Amino acid sequence: MAARRAARDWRLGRLEWRFDAAMPDRPAHPSRPELLPPNRMARRGKGGSLATRIALIHSLAHIEFVAIDLAFDLVGRFGGHFPRGFTDDWMRVGAEEAMHFALLDRRLRALGSYYGALPAHDGLWEAAAATAHDPLARLAIVPMVLEARGLDITPQTIARFAAADDERTAAILGRILQDEVRHVGAGVSWFNQACLIRGDSPPDAWRALVAAHFRGTLKPPFNDSARAAAGLTKEFYGVVAQGHAYLPEKFPSSREGQSKTACSM
Repeated sequence: MAARRAARDWRLGRLEWRFDAAMPDRPAHPSRPELLPPNRMARRGKGGSLATRIALIHSLAHIEFVAIDLAFDLVGRFGGHFPRGFTDDWMRVGAEEAMHFALLDRRLRALGSYYGALPAHDGLWEAAAATAHDPLARLAIVPMVLEARGLDITPQTIARFAAADDERTAAILGRILQDEVRHVGAGVSWFNQACLIRGDSPPDAWRALVAAHFRGTLKPPFNDSARAAAGLTKEFYGVVAQGHAYLPEKFPSSREGQSKTACSM
């Protein structure tokens, strides 16, 4: 896949650390899947039927497909605002997202389907478009809200597949969960560094950016252990959590299965 090849070329020194090309408003997209507004997407059943499992895997594959573009857009759009290590981190993330997509696409094919067989929604890229002007806003919303939400819900999703005796898909999602803790951690680390250089409190800056740029709501339950492993502590989202009654350790341990302007560092 092109994403993994690009990451390898970067790692081997075949690509220059240079940011003099304008990024497109959105990346090229294959003709399928058909992209629909989120409110037009069919609701998936909660049972463990083959059709329901295929629909859920397809949805997850689409998330990973868009996550590839999100990682590389982060490098191309904002890499010049950060030290070289920023590009190292997000090129590696892009390669890992490509691997996740390949695993899920292969699983779909094993179950008699393929990526593109069902419609998908464009909500993830809408978040990227809304934060295309500001690296801190992008870090706050994409890894620290959207990907962090994956840490919250993936353990439940793994349990659903295990209950349907689909251990192969459950194992794939367990691998993805481990990697996503690191991805969220990369976002938190670079966000914190940028805020400290600016003299801002990272939790306060994050909450302000979420209020300004995230149209959804942050609702528990939260996978506190996985979030903490990524450095996304309750200092960030605890104020949100206090408004709801929930069990802090509802999920298993992660070891188990006001816009800001761009800043130079």
